[in-house]
Amino acid sequence: MSSYLEAYGAAEEHHSRRIRLVRNVSIALAAVLLLGLILFFVFRNHSEEQQVKTFVQLLQARNYTEAYRLWGCTESHPCRDYSFQRFQEDWGPAGTHANASSAHITMSQSCGSGVVIRLTYAGSEAVPLWVERSNQVISFAPWEECPGTRHLQLGAFFRSLFHKS
Repeated sequence: MSSYLEAYGAAEEHHSRRIRLVRNVSIALAAVLLLGLILFFVFRNHSEEQQVKTFVQLLQARNYTEAYRLWGCTESHPCRDYSFQRFQEDWGPAGTHANASSAHITMSQSCGSGVVIRLTYAGSEAVPLWVERSNQVISFAPWEECPGTRHLQLGAFFRSLFHKS
């Protein structure tokens, strides 16, 4: 009889170890999935946000020709509807958005082939910019937010938990 009871206890112990293993693996997979989703929402527009940060840094350094180049334009080949003179009126030292040192990104939303990024200045002035994903060219966004869809702003929420920007 003792061998039967020993074998019964060993089978139960093996079964409970397998249940613990399945439980632990399930918890680990759920945690990895949750972490992956959080990282996706925080970093999915990272390269486009970096492009806008580079643009702001160039404006702060008063390197307007390089900043204009990020719009896909040069002085020798200006954009059809946005000449360098017009760019200077908007972003130059006497321009509408001249205070680049107070500019920071407050929102970014994926929208079709690009990203709408809201650049906010001190005094609550906001400029919606569009960054095309394929070539990282900056332009003015046609909307404040992407139209037609509801936006949860999870990326902004998670970013606000970990750092200020």
